[in-house]
Amino acid sequence: MALQPASGARDLLPRDVGVNRWIAEQLAAVYQRWGYEEVTPPSLERIDTLEAGGAIQSHQVVQVVADEALGLRPEMTASIARAACTRLAAMQRPLRLHYRGSTFQAQRAEDQGLRIVEDLQSGVELMGAKGLAGDAELLRLLLDAGSHLPLSAKHQPTLLIGHQRLLSVLLEAVEPSLRSTVRRHVCGLNRVALSQLELPGQQRLQLLQLLQLRGEPAAVLNGLEALLGETGLLAELKELISIIEEQASRAGIRLQLDPTFHPDFELYDGVMVKLVCQGLDAPVAIASGGRYDALVQRFSPVGAVASGVGFSFAVEAVRQLLEQADQLPPRLDGQ
Repeated sequence: MALQPASGARDLLPRDVGVNRWIAEQLAAVYQRWGYEEVTPPSLERIDTLEAGGAIQSHQVVQVVADEALGLRPEMTASIARAACTRLAAMQRPLRLHYRGSTFQAQRAEDQGLRIVEDLQSGVELMGAKGLAGDAELLRLLLDAGSHLPLSAKHQPTLLIGHQRLLSVLLEAVEPSLRSTVRRHVCGLNRVALSQLELPGQQRLQLLQLLQLRGEPAAVLNGLEALLGETGLLAELKELISIIEEQASRAGIRLQLDPTFHPDFELYDGVMVKLVCQGLDAPVAIASGGRYDALVQRFSPVGAVASGVGFSFAVEAVRQLLEQADQLPPRLDGQ
């Protein structure tokens, strides 16, 4: 009889459960003050829903033996988008929903077998808020939620901001057969591989310059303007930064604009964000999200204008970060 949990699984002891609950409750209280209502999507979904129209790869989904193709959710957004566009279709937009629950992601290392990684998440989805208004609400709520966690200056909390269309604009001039390769090298910050591709000299130079554009938003925007000229996308990003920068400063969260930022899932088609803190040995991502209009469109009636944006906190990553820094409230620290 096996006495150890399955590969990738773990036992949560009473203290772990108590701290996780406290973190999730702090976050939920913020969401509720912003008018978000709680939902709980099913852990099991049809595979075509979980794969989100190709945005999530099939090898990332834990499949379940059943009469139909089912799997455990690797993230929450697709399930909530489905529910919002079906059972909640008659509700007035914007629709503000929050949740907490476990996700299950299949991971396979080259030298190991399959691991199933369970992660407790707390997050929000905002459906029907298009463009800048929705993006600004998302980032302001994320900053507010982050400010209600006992993070300290030594955590160096940094909000990374990217946009799916930034890289796409530059890639439009690249030979179609090379675009996926160029995107992979740019997002992987692989200067050597990028330099070796057969690209026109000016095009290669622009892409190499792009790799250096990461950091303080005003400076990065100036650099992007030099590469792309004045565009509506850059004007929108400037306005978004201006809306949130004072709140971020008050919360002690540094803003960083990164045109090469690329999340694990291919869900996003607009603004993308990740909240990163410094752990004991390496940076730790504690929240991520972005805009996913195409995903909502997939679940909506033909011809309907649909939009969605959201984020989630990795609750256990937050717990481990706070435990390592002895930042837990006194009543929890002794559990």
